[in-house]
Amino acid sequence: MEFTARQIASLLNGNVEGDPEVRVNNLAKIEEGTPGTMTFLANPSYTPFIYTTGSSIVVVNRDFVPSNPLSATLIRVDNPYDSFAKLLELYDKMKEGKTGISKQAFISPSATIGEGAFISEFAWIGENVKIGRNAQIHPQVYIGDNVTIGDDCLFYPGVKVYHDCVIGSRCTLHGGVVVGSDGFGFVPQDDENYRKIPQLGNVVLEDNVEVGSNTTIDRATLGSTIIRNGVKLDNLIQIGHNVRVGAHTAIAGCTGAGSGLALPVPEPDRQIRLAGG
Repeated sequence: MEFTARQIASLLNGNVEGDPEVRVNNLAKIEEGTPGTMTFLANPSYTPFIYTTGSSIVVVNRDFVPSNPLSATLIRVDNPYDSFAKLLELYDKMKEGKTGISKQAFISPSATIGEGAFISEFAWIGENVKIGRNAQIHPQVYIGDNVTIGDDCLFYPGVKVYHDCVIGSRCTLHGGVVVGSDGFGFVPQDDENYRKIPQLGNVVLEDNVEVGSNTTIDRATLGSTIIRNGVKLDNLIQIGHNVRVGAHTAIAGCTGAGSGLALPVPEPDRQIRLAGG
């Protein structure tokens, strides 16, 4: 699908400088741009590439002042990085989403599936599961009994959601994510063995949560492990039982959050980011 500079500027509330009718049909990095693609300039260290890029359109800051002639049409916006993120999101949504339920998926007769959902081959949907509208459930996804999943969720191949867990709307779980496995609870015994403490709680993911590949979120011993609205978890993170992660927190890969930890809730105008390691 093609868009003109004029149409893109309208989407971004930007201003066109150059040919408003120039057309693009793809996105590119500024150093690799070719005719018919659009790119952006947000990091000043990439400024030299704007004079050599082959891209037809470049999204730039409103106060950008070129020091050499430009061949590309510019779209001036308040925040190029944010604007390009919006374009990437729109481009991603334009890809035709799959719909339909494969005959090779197992779905319990007691499960309910929302309108527009896609359930791929070899997915397993347990008893009394509720899946919202427009869900995308890819191969080898396991959804345990009594799980509730909101609208517009995307589960990539290999996701496992254990029984009784609750997933909100617009959540994305990447390959290998495990939600609701047992918390690490053991009582030392006199004979140097351990007695396992049953983990009877669940995991609750609120809306707009994204969880990276091979991250695990343990179910609570009692009550719930809670991941609040808008949280972003990177790959290879371990969230222990009964942890509570505050809204809009971002955690980088290889981080562990031990049982019972309550990460503070950020103020509305800032985010908490925890680096991995």
